[in-house]
Amino acid sequence: MRLIFFIAHAGHHHLEWSWEPLVVALLAISAALYVIGIIRMGHARVWNVVAFFGGWIALFIALVSPLDALGEVLFSAHMAQHELLMIVAAPLLVLGRPLAAMLWAMPASWRIPIANAVQTKPIAATWRFFTAPLIAVIVHAIALWVWHLPSLYEATLRSDFIHALQHTSFIVTAALFWWALIHGRYGRLGYGAAVFYVFLTSMHSGALGALLTISQNLWYPIYSSRTTAWGLDPIEDQQLAGLIMWIPAGVIFLVLGVALFIAWLAEAERRVRLR
Repeated sequence: MRLIFFIAHAGHHHLEWSWEPLVVALLAISAALYVIGIIRMGHARVWNVVAFFGGWIALFIALVSPLDALGEVLFSAHMAQHELLMIVAAPLLVLGRPLAAMLWAMPASWRIPIANAVQTKPIAATWRFFTAPLIAVIVHAIALWVWHLPSLYEATLRSDFIHALQHTSFIVTAALFWWALIHGRYGRLGYGAAVFYVFLTSMHSGALGALLTISQNLWYPIYSSRTTAWGLDPIEDQQLAGLIMWIPAGVIFLVLGVALFIAWLAEAERRVRLR
């Protein structure tokens, strides 16, 4: 009943879209580069294009829509924003294979130098290290848990720079995580191990969500006065945030894990037929 009251009460508050110039510019540039690259390549799988723009739309909703402003006053909205970045936008963008398309968007004279630069030993070694599945899982887990420490989390609500740093770390580590699992060095045969890593990540993120849900102590007191003004008890808001991380996010992890498992079985069957 309190949640229904909150939804009705929210309609009386004016929520603005967040047209941060840098965010909007980066979104516009990324979309333009992808489109130009796809056109110059002359071919692209429809699924890759649909996935990329699905991820792009998820980023737009998370960072530009009123959800961004609502996250300043409601922990549950902030949690929804973060989950949208990490388990919706990130995997879809990775499935879109944007790097190849964006390379083709560059002037012809730039492509070979850029390709050669990223294949130099230091850059290639760094990329291989951070896209090793286990490393990617650990790095993403560290980002998730560290940013939910009360002192750091509340700092994001006081500083736009720290807030941007938090979002960047979530997007980047999530993208590395999904890239390592989907485009890993072992190809589709690596999807079997990827299922385990998805399960592991869903377990530790779900555990964090469960802790938030069952806790009777307010983790982030900074939300207290902000949430009360919206007609929702701060503890209820925290419980709702925990449930979002625990249940809906867990379902998405389950769906993605099942998809990887099916792809792994299909690849194994294909290789058996070839033999």
